[in-house]
Amino acid sequence: MGQNVYVAGVGMTKFTKPGEHDPYPISGSAAVRDALADAGIEYDAVQQAYAGYVYGDSTCGQKVLYEVGMTGIPVVNVNNNCSTGSSALFLARQAVASGAVDCALALGFETMQRGALGNVWTDRPSPFDDFDAKTAELVGQEELPLALRYFGGAGKAHMDKYGTEMRDFARVRAKASRHAVNNPLALFRAELTEANVMDAPLIWPGVMTRLMACPPTCGAAAAVIVSESFAKKHGLRTDVRIAGQVMTTDTPSTFESNDMMRVVGYDMTAAAASQLYEQTGLGAEDMDVVELHDCFAHNELITYEGLGLCPEGGAQKFIADGDNTYGGKVVTNPSGGLLSKGHPLGATGLAQCYELTHQLRGTAQARQVEGARTALQHNLGLGGACVMTVYQAT
Repeated sequence: MGQNVYVAGVGMTKFTKPGEHDPYPISGSAAVRDALADAGIEYDAVQQAYAGYVYGDSTCGQKVLYEVGMTGIPVVNVNNNCSTGSSALFLARQAVASGAVDCALALGFETMQRGALGNVWTDRPSPFDDFDAKTAELVGQEELPLALRYFGGAGKAHMDKYGTEMRDFARVRAKASRHAVNNPLALFRAELTEANVMDAPLIWPGVMTRLMACPPTCGAAAAVIVSESFAKKHGLRTDVRIAGQVMTTDTPSTFESNDMMRVVGYDMTAAAASQLYEQTGLGAEDMDVVELHDCFAHNELITYEGLGLCPEGGAQKFIADGDNTYGGKVVTNPSGGLLSKGHPLGATGLAQCYELTHQLRGTAQARQVEGARTALQHNLGLGGACVMTVYQAT
């Protein structure tokens, strides 16, 4: 890991529906200004910036940052699908840990369109061609949008293997809504019951209702990452340390296992968790609070097992026992997660960082997990990449 690395400041905009959003230069620069103000520094102290987004032309990062200042620093634009925000964080943390710089900015933003995700560049091979082919082979259901087939198929694979029921996914979604009630930056803040989720319009009979999928979202988030020496020199806070971080990508098992859970990244998650726990000397049992990638309720459920929060096949009991919320073993997605907070692809990883930083500072207000000292972040992108981070209060 190199030298100690700290999250000195975080900022985030309220996430909104497409059509109700500010233009990305406005939302992105607002998140940056909030993070700088939270850290207590000016933009000219930043030595490198990493700007994450999925949908946009080249150098959108410069367009955002030039709204804040034009200091001539290196700006790297990052795209790693749904793990883009945490990939920007990974690069910023790596730059500081290595000693290349002492202060780096990680930024994520997104302007999404209404409706299900689809390919933008249709005149060339898609990075998802192999994933699509395997999903067609294992799932069929080609009348459904791609992401629904992927993650619904993964959920169905878990149902077939372990006897998981559709209502288990509904319970995950209802839990997300209960948490989001206390998050003023969440897109959806209305509380849902298990029955509300089950009674929503069916997308895939027996597998998924509309409320089990996260919505297209617009918004931005940012974090200021610093070394210990920089923090001391400038009188910045060092109360949240990045204790460990890893990124994994696909291995042959993604396609060779003939398992939809692995097509959508289960093995990336499990490998990242194993590497991260070894790197930090910690385990799943040491985590007080977790922000994980719940793009669908189905992915949250299988991720419990991938992270080791419960045994393989144990997610149904983990949910039924309330071990994924306040009063249980570990609070998962106190922010409301992607399901309720929203999922602007480039911003999601940094919104997770924002939430966990406030949890470890003890400033999460009504969402506060009592006594939180160690936090785990999981951000997954198909295609694929998985970034996981452990934060500790110092």
